[in-house]
Parts: sequence; structure tokens; C-alpha cells
Amino acid sequence: MNEAKLFLFDNEDDQKEMLSIKEASQWASNFTGKKVTISNISYLIQYGKVKKYDYNGNVFVSINDLENYYNSFNGKRELLWKQQLGEDLNWALSFEQYKEAETTKHVHRLHPYKGKFIPQLVEYFLDSHIDNFKKEVYFQKGDVVLDPFCGSGTTLVQANELGIHAIGIDISEFNTLISNCKINKYNLYQIGKEIDQITKKLELLFANTPIKEFDELLTKILYDFNNEHFPVPEYKYKLHRGEIDEEQYSKKKENEFQKIYYNLVKKYNVQLKQKKEEKFIDKWYIQPIRDEIEFVKKEIETINDENTKSIIKIILSRTMRSCRATTHSDLATLKNPIITPYYCTKHGKICKPLFTIIKWWKTYSNDTIKRILQFDKLRTNTLQICLTGDSRTIDILQEIEFKLPELANIIKERKIKGIFSSPPYVGLIDYHQQHAYAYDLFGFERKDELEIGPLFKGQGKDARDSYIEGISHVLLNCKKYLAVDYNVFLVANDKYNLYPIIAEKSGMKIVNLFKRPVLNRTEKDKGAYSEIIFHLKEK
Repeated sequence: MNEAKLFLFDNEDDQKEMLSIKEASQWASNFTGKKVTISNISYLIQYGKVKKYDYNGNVFVSINDLENYYNSFNGKRELLWKQQLGEDLNWALSFEQYKEAETTKHVHRLHPYKGKFIPQLVEYFLDSHIDNFKKEVYFQKGDVVLDPFCGSGTTLVQANELGIHAIGIDISEFNTLISNCKINKYNLYQIGKEIDQITKKLELLFANTPIKEFDELLTKILYDFNNEHFPVPEYKYKLHRGEIDEEQYSKKKENEFQKIYYNLVKKYNVQLKQKKEEKFIDKWYIQPIRDEIEFVKKEIETINDENTKSIIKIILSRTMRSCRATTHSDLATLKNPIITPYYCTKHGKICKPLFTIIKWWKTYSNDTIKRILQFDKLRTNTLQICLTGDSRTIDILQEIEFKLPELANIIKERKIKGIFSSPPYVGLIDYHQQHAYAYDLFGFERKDELEIGPLFKGQGKDARDSYIEGISHVLLNCKKYLAVDYNVFLVANDKYNLYPIIAEKSGMKIVNLFKRPVLNRTEKDKGAYSEIIFHLKEK
């Protein structure tokens, strides 16, 4: 094929020039100006984006199909977004060159968290480089940086990588747990030993229930059903060609399989719903899943070492999130509990609820240890801690003196150099509610009423006024601990133009704005979107 082109006929009148998968990756890389791997091409085939052609035992794709796909998907995103969001959009801060594995590197993905910024953004402002946009160095090694809206601890982790001390504050006790788990030092042998013991007991528990036989039989029957009615990649290719009415066909097949499912449920006497729905954890978990979660929780409570106990709590919490009774496409934003097999728009087939946590428990246990090991190779000998408290009123120095005296001495000597933080947006997220399952299971105290700008307060005038007061009080309180020539960086999508008012009320001035595109925020929302990094200094 290097010297002679291959042509096949899709039908009598449609001659197509063909490429092998390897050649297709080379062609697509040239066409898009970005590296397209063999795996990328295989993905397009598997998910029906382009049609697979078999010839003499080899797989080929059409140049025409590839061109149509990349024209519709790729385009000129930078040009399009600047047309929509303004020419002041700084594309250098999109960090589009990084793969997802790099934007979620090592401990940054110990636990899902809505609204966190990517580590490359933090690193850009904290490190010692300068460029055409960042014309000075704001933080040096040995400085102390503060994040009064710590969230899941991204600023703390990146500060550690860069040799900078850091303090985080968050009103959510669970957020504090996530953040501190990311920066804690561990005895990995002890963690592995505890995980192994819990896993063996969990597998034994599952093996001695009728749920195991039920789940294995259900999985086999579903596999055969999907192979017959939703074959890969033919089914998805027909969907893209409009040859199948997805809604009508999927509903019919979903109903067919649910009859099979309920016969099995009856045969094995499987209890699906829990007897009460008082809490989140009662409503969103099938009974066999809830039983296993409670079992693991009791095992964790017997662990003596607090750091080991904390990180294994995070593993269980991460497992719980993936085992909620919902569809794959609604995992990030829950709609209604799903306790029966359903047509999955994400995977293009019938998917089923989970009946054991074992797979995700083992996956996240291994992943957590791997990520901690990766971070340990980058870790610097600096100090970081996240405090649970209200950033409007907390006595930072007093808390640090009690919990980390060595860091308190550094603050007394040189004060805090500045702030890098992403405050909550007005009326966007209820931060306690996004981890409601963990609060229910572990009994953490909820302080929803102290959140600034929560979703439940909306985005009206009263909510915006309350937000302005909340953020300004945080900055006023934190200023007491900052060095004279401090730098404050706040990441926000300020669609209501509140930050000029916040700066004024805080005795600060906005000295610079960095407007950046935010790419691929969620699977469902890939539209043009930007946020601003406000650089503030003393007025």
C-alpha cells in the first residue's frame, strides 16, 4: 500500500480510497496538525465514528470518512472561540497540549471533585518562569502560598512539587480530608496490607451470598443479548448513518431485557431497594451495594494509624461514587435512581446496575497506591496542610501553631507571600451535596449554610450581594497574614462583573487579567467557555 492506493466500493456508485489503521493515523496527523495515534483511529472504528472495511484479513478505513469526521469535530476551535468569547482570550492558558493523564496526574485524581482547576494552571503562576504573558515571578521556593477555598487541594499539591509551603482552608470537612490525603506521607506497606485484608474479607462475603451467582448469570445473559441486538461496531455505525431510530429501538430492547431481569431477581430473591430513603445513601444505592459499603466501613474503623485510615476512607468514598444507582451518562449529575438494566446512550447497549463494589474497590485501591508512589518521586521537603474552617473568620496562625508549629514559625518569620485560589462561583455548586454519600457514611458534620455562593441560593441579586460580602470578608481576613508586597490570584468566571466590587471592598486593586479558555469541562458540555484569573494587589 505504500506505492499503490487501495480503492473499495461501499456501493455500486461510491468508490472510496482506503488506508490501513497505521496509514490512517499518519494521514490524520497531517490533516489535523496534531498527533493522531493508532489507538485514536481504533476508537473511531469501535464507536462507529468511521466505518470499518475488511479486505484480505486486514482492516481499512476511508479517507473520505476520516475527512468528514475531522472537519466536523476539529475545525478551528481557537478561531471559533475567540469569535464567541473575544480576542482577548489567552489561548496559551488553554493547556490544550496536555493529555488528560497529565491534567489529572498522580494524586490529583485520588478522588473526583467538581469545579477544580487543572494543576498546570496553578503551576503556571506559582513557578519561576516568565513569558510574553507572565512577565514577572510571583513566588519563590520557600515562600508560603494560601488557598482559602482549598477544595480538593490542587494548590497544595503543586506548591509541594515546586518547593513552596502552602496552607489550605475549606468549610467542608470532607474537602479537607481529600486535600490532606493528597499531601500526606504514608507507609505504603501498611496501606497495602490493610487493603489486602479488607479485600479478602469482602470477596469472601460476596462469595457466600446468592448475589454472586445472580450477578454472574445476569452478566452472561446480558452479554449475549447485547451481542445479538447491539453488535459492535455495526450498531453504532448504523446510528450515525441514521439507519436506526435509537430511541424507539433501544426502548423496545430495554423492555425485552427487563422482563428477563425481573425473572432472575425473583428467582434469586434479590432485594433491590433499601427499606428507607431518609438519607442520600439510602436512596442512591442498591441494597447489596449498601451492605458491602457498610462492611468495608466497619473494617476501616479498626485501623489504628490515622493516615492509613484516612486514605482508605478516600478509596471507599471513590468506590461509592462509582457504585451509585444511576446511569453511566448521569454519574456526574444525578437524576433518578436506576435499579434495573437500561439502554446506555454512552455505550450504545444495555447496561446493568452494579451488585458488588469489588471491581471498583480493587481498581481504586491499586490506582491510589500507584498515584501516591508517583507523587512521592516529585515531593519536596516542604510543608502543606488544609484546615477545616470558615475563611472569613478563621485565625490562621493560631490553627497552624496548633497543628503544624514548624510552618507557623515560617509564617511568623516571612508571612504568607500570596494567594492562589478558585473561589466558588455564584449559584453553581452545592459543595457539601456533591459528596453527600461520604457525609452520610462517615458522619462528617455538614455546614452547608456557611458555603459562599452555593447553588441552593441561586444567582439573583440577593445571592450576588451575599457572594460579594462573603468573598471580600475572606480576603480581608486573609490579608492580616500576607506579606506587604503580596500577590493574590483568583480564578473566576465573573459573568456578573462582581470582582471589581470585591476588590474595592477588600482594599485591593485589580492589576491584571488573564482570560483563558476552559476546554472540555465535562463530557456533556464542550461549548465555548472562559474564566478569568484576577491578579490583585494592595490598593
